[in-house]
Amino acid sequence: MLELINVAKSYQSPANADGVCVLKDITLKVEKGQSLVIVGPSGSGKSTLLNIIGALDRPTAGRVLFDGKDLAELNESELARIRNRQIGFVFQLHHLLPQCTVLENVLVPTLAGKNRLPKKEIHQRAVNLLQRVGLKDHLLYRPGQLSGGQRQRVAVVRALINKPRLLLADEPTGSLDKEASENIAELLVELNRSEQVTLIAVTHSLKLAEQIGHVMELSDGLLRDRSRG
Repeated sequence: MLELINVAKSYQSPANADGVCVLKDITLKVEKGQSLVIVGPSGSGKSTLLNIIGALDRPTAGRVLFDGKDLAELNESELARIRNRQIGFVFQLHHLLPQCTVLENVLVPTLAGKNRLPKKEIHQRAVNLLQRVGLKDHLLYRPGQLSGGQRQRVAVVRALINKPRLLLADEPTGSLDKEASENIAELLVELNRSEQVTLIAVTHSLKLAEQIGHVMELSDGLLRDRSRG
């Protein structure tokens, strides 16, 4: 489903004429329905890698294939369509609209472009998903009336509303306490299975990573499989 081939990423730096190399020769293949977690210290390039996978950024070198299509060959309109329809994003900060209700926030991604499902079905899917994550009585609440864990659950549901094939989570529990973090981890695992959505998450917490799925480590710009030592 997803393949990275010799991906590298560098940024220009006034302090270094050669630039700063964040990612070096990353090669990775992710199958449909797989659950993968990438760990590493802050500043190791985890978010950069996730942004490249999610077509939010382009690599300096190498190729990113999504269903066999090279993302570098797509124009901005085509990339935007993939981001909206095929990929769901969950960030450390939920980015919910404070003036909108929980239900309205979940439905925001469905407003862009022509939707694949009738409006009534989309609305029912939103309600069903919110019920599954324990928020059936909070549909008309606004983000300010929710706990941090509840807001992040709304963000997860919003990421899933368009039935994406790939769910990307960037430090999804970084701002939560231990109990809420464990709940979000369990939720991601359950949705990975029930929604049959491929999951790639990044975190600095090895304990959290082991809860979610297969663990790989990003260090010094290189990605290695922790299970292989």
